[in-house]
Amino acid sequence: MKNQIIIKGARENNLKNLDLTLPKDQLIVFTGLSGSGKSSLAFNTIYAEGRRRYIESLSAYARQFLGGNEKPDVDSIEGLSPSISIDQKTTSHNPRSTVGTVTEIYDYLRLLYARVGTPYCINGHGKIHALSIKEIVDSIMNEIVDDDQVYILSPVIREKKGTFVDLFARLEKEGFIRVIVDGTTYQLGEVIELEKNKKHSIDIIVDRLIFKNNEEMRSRIYGAIETGLKYADGLIKVSFPQNDNKSDQLFSTSYSCKICGFAIPELEPRLFSFNAPLGACEECDGLGVSLEADESLIMPDKQLSINQGGVLYFKNLVGTDNLEWQRFRTLCDYYFIDLNQPLYTLSKKQMEMILWGSDQPIEYKLISTGGRKVENLDFIEGVASMIQRRYFDTKSEEMRRYLNRYMVAKPCKTCLGARLNKVALAVKINEKSIYDYTRMSISDELAFIFNLKLTPNQAKIADLVVKEIISRTHFLDEVGLGYLNLARSATTLSGGEAQRIRLAKQIGSQLTGILYVLDEPSIGLHQRDNDRLIRTLKELRDLGNTLIVVEHDEDTMKAADWIVDIGPGAGEHGGEIIYSGTYDDMVAQNQTLTAQYLTGKQKISVSKTRRGGNGKVLEIKKAAENNLKKINVKVPLGKFVAITGVSGSGKSTLLEDIIYKGIKANLSKEVIVPGKFEEIKGLENVDKVIYISQDPIGKTPRSNPATYTGVFDDIRDLFTELPEAKIRGYKKGRFSFNVPGGRCENCQGDGVITISMQFMPSVEIVCEVCEGKRYNEETLQVRYKEKNISDVLNMTVEEALSFFANIPQIKEKLETINQVGLNYIRLGQSATTLSGGEAQRIKLSTYLLKKATGKTLFLLDEPTTGLHIDDVKRLLMVLDQLVDMGNTVVAIEHNLDFIKTVDYIIDMGPEGGEFGGMVVASGTPEQVVEVKDSYTGQYLKNYLV
Repeated sequence: MKNQIIIKGARENNLKNLDLTLPKDQLIVFTGLSGSGKSSLAFNTIYAEGRRRYIESLSAYARQFLGGNEKPDVDSIEGLSPSISIDQKTTSHNPRSTVGTVTEIYDYLRLLYARVGTPYCINGHGKIHALSIKEIVDSIMNEIVDDDQVYILSPVIREKKGTFVDLFARLEKEGFIRVIVDGTTYQLGEVIELEKNKKHSIDIIVDRLIFKNNEEMRSRIYGAIETGLKYADGLIKVSFPQNDNKSDQLFSTSYSCKICGFAIPELEPRLFSFNAPLGACEECDGLGVSLEADESLIMPDKQLSINQGGVLYFKNLVGTDNLEWQRFRTLCDYYFIDLNQPLYTLSKKQMEMILWGSDQPIEYKLISTGGRKVENLDFIEGVASMIQRRYFDTKSEEMRRYLNRYMVAKPCKTCLGARLNKVALAVKINEKSIYDYTRMSISDELAFIFNLKLTPNQAKIADLVVKEIISRTHFLDEVGLGYLNLARSATTLSGGEAQRIRLAKQIGSQLTGILYVLDEPSIGLHQRDNDRLIRTLKELRDLGNTLIVVEHDEDTMKAADWIVDIGPGAGEHGGEIIYSGTYDDMVAQNQTLTAQYLTGKQKISVSKTRRGGNGKVLEIKKAAENNLKKINVKVPLGKFVAITGVSGSGKSTLLEDIIYKGIKANLSKEVIVPGKFEEIKGLENVDKVIYISQDPIGKTPRSNPATYTGVFDDIRDLFTELPEAKIRGYKKGRFSFNVPGGRCENCQGDGVITISMQFMPSVEIVCEVCEGKRYNEETLQVRYKEKNISDVLNMTVEEALSFFANIPQIKEKLETINQVGLNYIRLGQSATTLSGGEAQRIKLSTYLLKKATGKTLFLLDEPTTGLHIDDVKRLLMVLDQLVDMGNTVVAIEHNLDFIKTVDYIIDMGPEGGEFGGMVVASGTPEQVVEVKDSYTGQYLKNYLV
């Protein structure tokens, strides 16, 4: 009992009142078909109950801020430990979050730089040292010989304009006798006339002495220095007037340059924080980017002239009496810019004037629509400067949204993306600023920190901090994220990357006795890095924790101590435990669908011949976005193409920023900024590009598969044609739950009413009026085959196929949903309850109905995410069908069962980050396995046997 988790009567979602006993302190894998109930058991039952129990232990005041403590539908769970969920929905949307801040490594780095960093002058005058008075006195005593004449000077003014009459008067009043002005010594009692507009340097002579090496002299020098420092902001100068061989020496008790005076405040951790005013860049407030009007968005087609609408902002204002247009036309006339000349033919100077305005005041006259005349002599804004000004000045959100289409985030011109101000960037360790360090890949950071060169004192101070940085960075490297850098914005991380970062953070915390629930941590990870991830999971287990991992990866299953297979089918056909035990016993029994794929009894077969395509290609020239190394890539059309490679090798950049945005910008009227490339040849061979992501099919619970696929329109049409509907005069809108008329007005068509419970979670209760049916009583009286519209929405796709077997239009759409393996989902199932894989397949199903032009390009990013191998088999059948219709499918993928079936592979690498961004191999799977440098080829070889 002590070493077990005992679950009784779990009924969450599709779970069939199941009982399960799990061993503690083990690595447990939950597997099974997509939609079988794995996440319902792992996250919605086990983790949810662990979290609820923790929240229940808190005060009512604390509970109101946490929420989400409703009890899962389960009779009891015994032996439950405190639970931590590491899922894939953790990517931060805060633009200030970076990999460094999320992992807390940056906090330790700030401490390291504050304690052992060396400040440098930004004007190239070398290191800046801060000395104590004792150190200054020791330096003077060691360098001067007896009988040397020495002046102790306070450099009160350094290269500043002015007459300084008040300063001289104050110094005389305070007891000083002499000053040196621009190299000439003056008595303070005499008149010192200085030119007001000329720069001057003034030193106060604090003391003049003939040096003798004794304690009395030491005490005198100490006192003089102490006095002089008060007047010159921590600076003191020592001069030798009778010794031409000795130059003046400048000492500082603060971090300031002796030559130019560049000063650094006391080194403290917040100086290196881009979220604190002390360290943040003044221009971008620590964001590293600033919004600017972009030329390519303002003038997307430079083949057009201004009069033809080439300047998008003025497209609908050309030739009107609009005052902005009149002002802009005056600007063009002044600089002889022909409004009928194509934009690409204009000179650089003319383009600059169009964008940023006049470089001198222009006299102009405007006439309003009411006939009012306005004359002015002023600078005239260009279109870019006007858009920027209006964007930041307007108080209208609608206007800001409109102007945002012309704006793009660009690296800040002051800090160049570093986020920090020049003072923070002037502090270095081993010649690298904190930003230089965070820009290195995690693998390089490890090497750098291991080889830090510090003085014995610095090493002692930094010891604990360095150990912590090494530990946390090492864990990131171990989970396959060595290609990332700490400066990378957290908003750009994939779900898999964000999950592995949290995993590394948990290992670093060294907690024991915890139940961790993970959701497919292998997503986005190349087969090469899988072993490292599994080693990390085992390390977390060996600390004394229990791990429940929802996973389809074969290697992870083999490494697991315990496997739970949930099925036998998906949705209504799942929710049962069909196996619970060790991997070896599961394979030996060979009873479940998962076991049959693992033993090879069932498999995804490889076609004996690869498609030849249509002979046309998309050719990308010199792609250079992010880490791409000006690569040339050919994508054959009419084929099934996979983009492969280790994590961080540039796959997503190539697919999204270059291929998708590059083609979309050419085909669409939307204003899109693609990644950097020279050109894409063969665009005439593509008439449509469709990016099918795993994003939800709708953001509200009202969205469902029936409305998304359009089959609900056909069902409503059918109900409208029924005799009962015609007698009552019901139109199509009567059968919609989104608009007044047929819906239940008590719940507004939701079927449930949400009640706020303040510090307790909101409670959803079934609407008492419609009893959860969404519609009013009158609408529900219209029936087809004894079923009303609410009954139809509650049907599974499988049930609906049989029910509408004689209605071709409805049957055809339902058949496509069935083809993608989603026969178990309900027509009215809320979009928010569908997994990413289910949402993606619903989107795919809608394209199976469309007439093929042979020129459509489908793009997918890791379509096998969340899919069991049997679901992968179904997905491949759908994608093959799309290609057989004459389309081209390009997918980023790591799943080798998927990759082995494609016609063509583009393998990126060889490594991640700065060592990636190149095409390592391209060709058929058989050709790629022959390339020795291809990691994908090495692992794929066994799958082609």
